[in-house]
Parts: sequence; C-alpha cells; structure tokens
Amino acid sequence: MNQVLGRILGLEVGFTTKVEDFIKHKEPKITYTKQPLQNELFIRSNDLLFEQGINDIEIKVQDWEGVPCFFESGEKSGLPFDIFSASFYLLSRYEEYLPHVKDSLGRFPPETSIAFQHQFLDKPVVDIWAFRFLAVLKEKFPELENKQRIYAFTSIINVTTSHIYAMRGLGRSIGGMVKDLSKFQLRRLGKRMAVWINPKKDPYDNFDRLMEIHKEVKGIKTMFFFQFAEYSEHDKNISIHRSKFRYLIKSVADYSVVSLSASMAAGAELKVLKEEKARLSQLIHRPIKYARMRYNRVLVPHTYRELIEAEFTDDFSMGYTHHLGFRAGTCTPFHFYDINLEVQQPIKVHPFAVSDYALRKYKKQDEVIQRLDQMYQQVKQVRGNFTVVFSNELFGERQRVPWLRLYQNILKRYYV
Repeated sequence: MNQVLGRILGLEVGFTTKVEDFIKHKEPKITYTKQPLQNELFIRSNDLLFEQGINDIEIKVQDWEGVPCFFESGEKSGLPFDIFSASFYLLSRYEEYLPHVKDSLGRFPPETSIAFQHQFLDKPVVDIWAFRFLAVLKEKFPELENKQRIYAFTSIINVTTSHIYAMRGLGRSIGGMVKDLSKFQLRRLGKRMAVWINPKKDPYDNFDRLMEIHKEVKGIKTMFFFQFAEYSEHDKNISIHRSKFRYLIKSVADYSVVSLSASMAAGAELKVLKEEKARLSQLIHRPIKYARMRYNRVLVPHTYRELIEAEFTDDFSMGYTHHLGFRAGTCTPFHFYDINLEVQQPIKVHPFAVSDYALRKYKKQDEVIQRLDQMYQQVKQVRGNFTVVFSNELFGERQRVPWLRLYQNILKRYYV
C-alpha cells in the first residue's frame, strides 16, 4: 500500500485497524476488507495479504478496460480487482518462490511468469493500475491532492569483460591465438594481432567514446558496473591486479557512478561477494552500495539476503537478459519484501526494462526504436523510471545494428 499509494502516487497515507478511529476520520478514506463500513471507497480484499508463507494460488487474469489484472473483487468493490494483492504478487516476486524449472544458469525463466504467459510483460501494470486507481480516488474525493513525480531515465553500462584481446597476459593470449587457428577464425586472429600492436584497437575498449556520448547529453544519469573478480569459468575479465585495468576503472569513476557487477562466484558465496565489494571500494576510494548480479541471476529471496548481509543498499538486476519488459511489473524502484521472513528488507530494487541482449534479435535500428517507443510511452504516462542496460561487449561486436550509434540515439530520444 505504501508503494502504490505513497511512492507511485505521492499520497500521504495512514493506517488503522480500529473501526472507531476510522469512522471519526473526516478525510478521504478506504476500507480494505470483505465488506464496506460507510460511504468510504471500498476495495474488497483478496486473502493473499492475510496469509502466511507461500501457497499455490490459482490466478485468473481478466481485462480492465484494456489492461490485464487479476484477483477479481466483485461488484461492490471500487475496483474490479484487488490492486494491493495483485501488486504485492508481482513486486514480491511471489511466483519465483513457487516450484519452477530453472534455466541453464539457475535463473527464473521469463516464459514461466504470469506476465509472459498473459502477454503483459511489456507493460508496467502496477504503475498503470495505480494511476487508474488515482482517477477513481479523485472522482470519489475531488479534494484529494497528491505529489506528482517526474519521469526519469537511467542508463547502465555493464562491464563484465572490459577487453577481449588486450591486457590478457601472454598465456591467455597465446591460448586464444591457438584457438583461433584451430577453428580457422582468421579475421578474429587478425584483430587479435592488431590489438597486440595497438591495444586501443580492442573492440571492447569503447570507454572514451562513451564518455564523449555522455557529455553530449547533459544531465544524463549513467552508471557503470564493473566486474572486479578472480578468473573463473563464468567470469573471465581482466586480472584485477593489472594496473591498466585498475586505472581504467578509476578514470571512469572520475566522471560517473561506478559500482559492482558481482561475479557468478560472488552470487554463490557471500564471502566472495564481500571481497569483491571491498576490493573495488578500496580501488576507487568510495563506498560501494549498488550491485548487479552476473547474468541478472537473482534467486529470490537468497540473493537479496546476501546483498543485505554484504551491506549493499540497492540492486539493479531485476529484469530479464533476453526479454524486454518489467519482471516485477513496475517501472518504479521498490523495497524487497521477504515473504519467508514476512518483513520488508532494507534493500531497494531498481527494475530495468531493456537489456541490450534482448535487442539482438532485431535486424534494423528502426525496429529497435519502434519497440522501445512503445515501452517508453507507457513509462512516460505513469512518470516512471525508464532504465536500460547496455554492455561494452555488444558495442564492440560487428552486427547489422550499429549498437554504439543506437545507444547514442536512445539517450537523446528517451532522456527528456
């Protein structure tokens, strides 16, 4: 209720369970019960918010004037569904607690989600529901005032591999050359040799250009998340001890927010997570409070418990790598609620709507823009936060879509 009424709609909210206090109150008021009391706005409650733990819930999705919703509430209710239970179901990631088959990386598959199955993954439905609810409230209580929030755009650069050829060390470079020859990848071998001669030709080294792009768009909020981890099967970035790599991170930190892109190993072991956080903090001489998990691998509620234990305040991993849309049904940051512990946790979750790897299936830049325009319009209407995640790796790939130019266009188009 604080999320929907307070953080999204900007309303001041008070709560009471005492009938006498409720009846005495002369300002606009809502009952969230099974039956109305007086002439207040009545929202018939589903049982979900009064339960303990996780239960297998049957969900029937219905239509509310063109917008999907669920937890039908009946004719007497001021809304055709229980907006609070439905919002809680999506924001808490209730469905990710339920038994499901994980993908090859141990993640919750988007195809399993209610949003994907009922085709509303591309809609920030919690925010849309909230603003429609506001219209109902103001019709009932014309004197009601709320504080309007402002649309925001956030750009994230995820750096899990800062260089593909440079700074790799003699052993890894020779191994890569042998692999290129064995697979007859002569073009790749040529690039590798060129980078040996001139390290700035590394395809992934586009940080100077990114700096120029960000300076062109004044006021843009851009965050860099660097992986700063030991070498492993899934984490193959430059050695954290290499001076040029360390200098790169420090130079980026001079003009942008730098935080931790946690490794796969850090996602599996708290001790490693704390070590990576401490090392990066020591390097840039600033506290590290923000995190992104490798491959957006958020295991609910385990990941958030680990991040809290490691003293992170904010997470930016809530989204799908290969699907556009709103994993938690919202474009508004929210505090994670741990259902097993029945407590709101202190970590704030910042959902993203766009991952660059979800755009690779499009063959033309115009197709990408058309798809993003649809999502942007919905976020803009509810004055939410349109967050996009790109990686320096994709910028360095040769594709039919010029990714770096596309990124520049996205900043100029959606940062308004």
